[in-house]
Amino acid sequence: MLNRRTFIKRTLSAGVVLGSSVMFNGCAGLTRKDFSDFQETNGSIANLDNTALTILYHAGLAPSGHNSQPWRVRIESPDTWLIEAEAERRLPCVDPQNRELMLSLGAFIENLSLAAGAKGMGTDIQVIARNRNDREVVRVALHKDKPTGYPLQRIKKRRTVKHGHLPKEITAADVKLLSDGMKGHLYYFPRGSDHAVCIRDAAVENYRVQAMRDDAQQELVGWLRLNPRDAQRHRDGLSTEGMEIMGFKGWFVRQFVQPQDFLKQTYRQQGVDLIADLAGQGGGWMVITSPVQTVAGLIETGRRFERMALLAREHGIGIHPMTQMLEEKNGTEQIAGFHDSGFFPQFVLRVGYIENYPEPVSLRRPLAWFVTT
Repeated sequence: MLNRRTFIKRTLSAGVVLGSSVMFNGCAGLTRKDFSDFQETNGSIANLDNTALTILYHAGLAPSGHNSQPWRVRIESPDTWLIEAEAERRLPCVDPQNRELMLSLGAFIENLSLAAGAKGMGTDIQVIARNRNDREVVRVALHKDKPTGYPLQRIKKRRTVKHGHLPKEITAADVKLLSDGMKGHLYYFPRGSDHAVCIRDAAVENYRVQAMRDDAQQELVGWLRLNPRDAQRHRDGLSTEGMEIMGFKGWFVRQFVQPQDFLKQTYRQQGVDLIADLAGQGGGWMVITSPVQTVAGLIETGRRFERMALLAREHGIGIHPMTQMLEEKNGTEQIAGFHDSGFFPQFVLRVGYIENYPEPVSLRRPLAWFVTT
């Protein structure tokens, strides 16, 4: 009788030959396309109409750390919504000051505002949180307005892209396009430049530091959704597809790997080696800063980032956030040592042109899971 380890070894050996056979293509994990836009709402959430549901669905497509989706919407009235930070979806080990949480809520607010405009609704945004630990963060008042014509497909198509960045500098025209709404807070460093090399090395080093930190890895493990059953149950976190573990490797992970395996030294080192390889690819790096680090400043910076990210796909540009150097003490000290005290980087992004842009795959929770009265 084969034991589990022997079976896995033989299966891996067979996989070298089978490669991308029909067998493994038929065992793909869940992706966003497996669910309808509104999923399990049935139009019955807090008596919201189809316009409101459409706005909230597109808001929920915003990016977040570990795909934690840390937002909750409380419907105070049909035209007044309270955006809250959901405490159990915070990432205290890698984001203890809730800096990234506020940026994610900013991206959520931007999607909400853009979708509302497309549906003929204006939005008045009021930041009400006094500090980053407050649950109630933003109040949104909606009113009838002229439709903006913003293409909602742009929101639906946005995704993070890790693999496939081409070794080609981003053109000046595309840098200008992405930076126009940044008000001087986006910096591009072309591949091969001294600054790009420094960012690359710091990104890899701080990823290594974080990968070896037990608390950070344990937090990561809590957001892994390696098999379709867990992905179906949670509709958040990091699936194999979301981590771009595809083909036979994806099948193998879904079948045989447990989240706790990622705590093993070999898995940690494999992650570091992969990041070191990816960091050398692409057209360079972009850094987005904010003038202040208040809640309102972070919300606005998150909104600016999302506006930029929503344009990237149409110009074939992939964006891969590599935030560990902003999360680790070593990285923040490096930044402080090389810049003035008023320099507040909030995003470190590896960027590059993508030849075959992939479709979005990361799962999203049904509206009924995060919209309440």
